[in-house]
Amino acid sequence: MTTIRLITKINAPIQTVFDLARNIDIHQQSTAQSNEKAIAGRTSGLIELGETVTFRGKHFGFYLKHQSKITEMETPNYFVDEMAKGHFKFFRHEHTFVTQNGHTVMIDFLQYKAPFSIFGKLFNNLLLKKHLTDFLLKRNEILKNLAENQQ
Repeated sequence: MTTIRLITKINAPIQTVFDLARNIDIHQQSTAQSNEKAIAGRTSGLIELGETVTFRGKHFGFYLKHQSKITEMETPNYFVDEMAKGHFKFFRHEHTFVTQNGHTVMIDFLQYKAPFSIFGKLFNNLLLKKHLTDFLLKRNEILKNLAENQQ
């Protein structure tokens, strides 16, 4: 199991950051580098508890589909998306939002398990973990800019 933990400090209200993080349209905008498009389930607006979204995006030269379901939500502090269908053996992304000193701290806690046994472990160590970390960092940078510019 691989874990990625990122902390992003954002000068915006917690509700603003929470809503931007679960906005399907913003997700598509923030993942332009992989040309991600919502193709099934909730395809625009704010995703809610119990809803699914299926994204199709280009990663490592291949178009892949990934369906996530929102399995937990506590507005505006926390939500979890988990893979319902996709290429991982396991995928769970916890999004936590905390107000500290007038700022919002957004914490990403992503746990996943790559498929394909030993080859998956090798692929993860060589490419996948860095790819997912960079993907989240870019997304968080865009969320931060959008949130701070709404002020």
